[in-house]
Amino acid sequence: MAKDPEARAAELRRAVEHYNYCYHVLDAPEIADADYDALYDELSALEAQYPHLVTPDSPTQRVGAEPLSAFDEVVHTVPMLSLDKTTEEAGISDWMTRCRKRLDEGVDLEFTCEPKIDGVAVALVYEAGRLVLASTRGDGQRGEDITANVRTIKAIPLTLQADDLPPRFEVRGEIYMSRRDFEAFNEKARATNGKPLINPRNGAAGSLRQLDPRLTAERPLTMFCYSLGWSEGGWQPQTHMEVMGRFREWRLRVNPELKLVRTVEECMDYLHDLQARRDDLGYDIDGAVLKVNNLEQQQTLGAVTRKPRWALAFKYPAEEATTVINAEEFQVGRTGAITPVARLEPVFVGGVTVSNATLHNMDEIGRLDLHIGDTVMIRRAGDVIPQVVNVVTARRPEQAAVVQLPERCPVCGSPVERPEGEAVARCSGGANICAAQRKEGLRHFASRLALDIEGLGDKLIDALVERDLVRVPADIFTLEHDTLADLPRMAAKSADNLLTAIRKSRETTLPRLIYALGIREVGEATALALAQHFGTMEALAEADAERLEKVPDVGPIVASRIREYFDRQENLDAYQALLDAGVTYEPIEVSEEDKPLEGQTWVLTGTLEAMSRNDAKARLTALGAKVAGSVSKKTAQVVAGPGAGSKLEKANELEIPVMDEAQFINFLEDHA
Repeated sequence: MAKDPEARAAELRRAVEHYNYCYHVLDAPEIADADYDALYDELSALEAQYPHLVTPDSPTQRVGAEPLSAFDEVVHTVPMLSLDKTTEEAGISDWMTRCRKRLDEGVDLEFTCEPKIDGVAVALVYEAGRLVLASTRGDGQRGEDITANVRTIKAIPLTLQADDLPPRFEVRGEIYMSRRDFEAFNEKARATNGKPLINPRNGAAGSLRQLDPRLTAERPLTMFCYSLGWSEGGWQPQTHMEVMGRFREWRLRVNPELKLVRTVEECMDYLHDLQARRDDLGYDIDGAVLKVNNLEQQQTLGAVTRKPRWALAFKYPAEEATTVINAEEFQVGRTGAITPVARLEPVFVGGVTVSNATLHNMDEIGRLDLHIGDTVMIRRAGDVIPQVVNVVTARRPEQAAVVQLPERCPVCGSPVERPEGEAVARCSGGANICAAQRKEGLRHFASRLALDIEGLGDKLIDALVERDLVRVPADIFTLEHDTLADLPRMAAKSADNLLTAIRKSRETTLPRLIYALGIREVGEATALALAQHFGTMEALAEADAERLEKVPDVGPIVASRIREYFDRQENLDAYQALLDAGVTYEPIEVSEEDKPLEGQTWVLTGTLEAMSRNDAKARLTALGAKVAGSVSKKTAQVVAGPGAGSKLEKANELEIPVMDEAQFINFLEDHA
C-alpha cells in the first residue's frame, strides 16, 4: 500500500473507478458496498487534508457513474446531490446544531426521518399529469434517459389524475426490488438455467440498464418517492411532509415509515425502532435519511461540496462484505444432512465479526463455482447465519482448490448418500452411530419450541454425548445430580436448576412433543396442525399416508416422512422410553365440526402485546386458518399490531381487511 499521500490518492482513484466500472457497466461487482464506501471515504478524507490532490476526474467530484453511451444523456435541471453521512448519535446532534446556527436565532426546526432504501435513485418528470421523462442520477449533473424502462414498472403511474397538479414537476425516488420478489426471480432463474441476480440492489441497477424494455418488464421492480426535485406553476409547498402528503394523494408511492421528529432523542428512537424491524420491512435498507422539514429553510441552508447541508444519512452496520474462503468443512445435522460451511478470513459485517458462512449444499457450491481461496461477497441480515452470495472469479488465485463432497461422514465415517432427486447429501449412520446426529437431535428435543429444557445448552449436550451419558432423549430424564455436577462448567447449584427444568419439562403439550421428535419436514406449524387433527400421538402414529394428507399443509412428501418415522421400530422404542420416563401430554379433543376459517389465509404483522405471536398463530390454526408470512391477493385477513410496516401497506394496497389487536381478541372470544 502506498504511504505517500499523492501516490495513495492516485491508487484510491484507480481502485474506486475500477469498482464503479465493474458494478455499473459490467454488472459484475467485485467488492461489497461497505468496502467500496471505505475506499471512497479514505479518498475523501485524504483530499480534504491535502486539497491540492483533488483532480477534476476524481470520483469525489461526482456523485455516481458516467452515463452509458447506449442511453441518451439527460441534464438535471436541479442537481441530484449525494448525502453526508454518520453512524453515531453525536453526528446527528452536531448536524442539527449546525442547521440551527445557520438559520435565524430561535427559529423552530422540524426534521423528517425515512428509511434509506438500498436501490437506484431516479428522477421522474411529469408534464400535464403524464410521465414524459425518467432518468438516473448519473454523476449528479447528468444522467441517463431510462424512460422506456421505467414505463414498465407498474408501481410508477404513467398518468396522474388530480385537479391540483403543477404543469410540470419532477419526482425523485428510489427504484428497488423487494426481498420476496428478488428470491422468486432467482428461484425461477435457477429452474430455467438462467443467471440469478447477486442482490436486490444490483438487480435493480442492471434491470434499469437493459436496452430492451421487455427485459426490464420481466424484473420485479418498484419505487418509493422521497422528494420533489422542482416544480413549475402555482404549487409551492412549504414542507417536505406536505410534498409527501400530496404525492400520496396523487397516488405516487411514498414510504409509510416517514415520520416527523423534533429532537435528537425522538430521532434516535425512530432509528433504533427502524433497525429493530429492519428484517421485517421486506426490502433492503442501509440506514435512514434525515431532512430539515421546512423547504425554505432547506434553501437557506444550501449545499456544500455537492452535498446538501439540510439532509443527512444515518448508516446502519453493513450487511455485506468482501472476504476470502480459507477452508471448507462439512457439518452433520440432526437428520444426517451434510452441510458445507465456509471458513472465512474474519470480516466485520452486520455489526459483528464473522468467520463462517453457510453454503447450503453442493448444488449451491456448483452454482457459485466456489473454490477454496476465492474472494467472495457475504451477506448477513439480522441474526441470520452469513451466506456467500457471489464469487469474484476475477480475483481467483491459481492454486484455488475445487470443493468436493466427502465420501464418508466426517464425524462417524459412515458412507455419505445423496438420494436421487434431492439436493442434500446425508450421513447414513443414523443417530445410533453418528454422534453429530445424536447431539443435534438432543439439541432439538430440548429447544424452546420443543420440550424447552432451560439450562440444557449446546456445551452440556456435547459433554453428555461424548461421555456416553445420553444416547436417546429419554436418557435425559434419568440423569442424576452428582453426574451433572461433575461435568465441565457445572456445579451443585446449576445441577439442581437443570434437574428442576428437566422435571418441569415432563409435562408438555402434544404439539411440542410431536415437534420434539424431530421428524423430517415437520416444523412447529405442521406439528400443531397434526396435533389438532389427530388429538393423540397414537392416532398420529397409526395414520396412513391418505389420512395424513388430509391435514392442512401436509402433502405427499411430508406424509411420507411421517410414515417413515413411525415405521421404524427404533423410533417407536425411543418414544415409549419417553413415556416410561414420565413424559406426559394432555390429549386434544378432535372436533368433527367444520372450522369457521377453513381455507382462509391470515397474516400477522407488527407487535402483538396481549398475546404471543405463537399463541395467536395456534388460535387461528385451531379455527382452520392457514397463517402465512406475506400478504397476497389470496390473503383473507391481516392482523396488524403496533409497528406494522410493509405488510400493512401491502394489505391496504390490495384492499384486504385489517383488524387491530383489540378487534382480533374480540374475534377470538366470539369464536371460542
